Amino acid sequence: MEDFDDADDLPLAIPAATLVVFRRDPAGGAAQVLLLERSGAMRFAGGATVFPGGRIDRADYELAERVRSDLDLDDAAARVAAIRETLEESGLAIGLVGNVTAETAATARRMLIEQGTLAPVLEAFGWQLALDRLTPFARWLPKHRAPRVFDTRFYIADLGTGAVDVAVDATENTHLFWASAREALRLAEAGEIQVIFPTRRNLERLAQFDDFAACLEHARATPVVTITPSVAVRDGARWLTIPEDAGYPVHGEPIESAMRG
Repeated sequence: MEDFDDADDLPLAIPAATLVVFRRDPAGGAAQVLLLERSGAMRFAGGATVFPGGRIDRADYELAERVRSDLDLDDAAARVAAIRETLEESGLAIGLVGNVTAETAATARRMLIEQGTLAPVLEAFGWQLALDRLTPFARWLPKHRAPRVFDTRFYIADLGTGAVDVAVDATENTHLFWASAREALRLAEAGEIQVIFPTRRNLERLAQFDDFAACLEHARATPVVTITPSVAVRDGARWLTIPEDAGYPVHGEPIESAMRG
């Protein structure tokens, strides 16, 4: 954690997008979110439990340019990437409209993995993007000298029914599961899963809400600010901290326990 830096000559961040997918708990408890455990061999956040997501590709920008309507291009491309990554990593067709069934989604996922881009999948299945089904939730941009730094936009979306099938993409992930944000935090405290600093802060924020509607209301009422963690000294100890006006209930933790990725 010694490489956090406020200098202006840091490496350019890689644009990325993450989607927090909600579903109703089949057992009637608090809403659950989709989580996946990354392969330990991955360079970024290897072995950590995260939300679906990944880097924004050039093809995402090209597709966004065609369908973005009144959205900012960077925002639209991030939504496209979040939809693409979620389909690729889990098989869930979020933000897509048309004849979307479990079977067509599974076939589309296989095609996406083969093709690598979303546009031919949309054309083949006659689907359209519904970018407005994703709501901006957060944006995180660390400033440090690690080889790979991501400028990540977080979105939330509601799957609704709990009767869905998901399948892990074994090339990057080893486990995929549903859990409430509170349960995920409990698993992290028990050492059963590992969560990096941004994921933990976002789980704490999500845990404030029992259902998607409440989280959606909060997201719409809370302006998205770019969160850049910084190091501060509290009672003689070094902490990794975030701003206190960004909608998060917890604003940091001791730097020794913070897992960055």
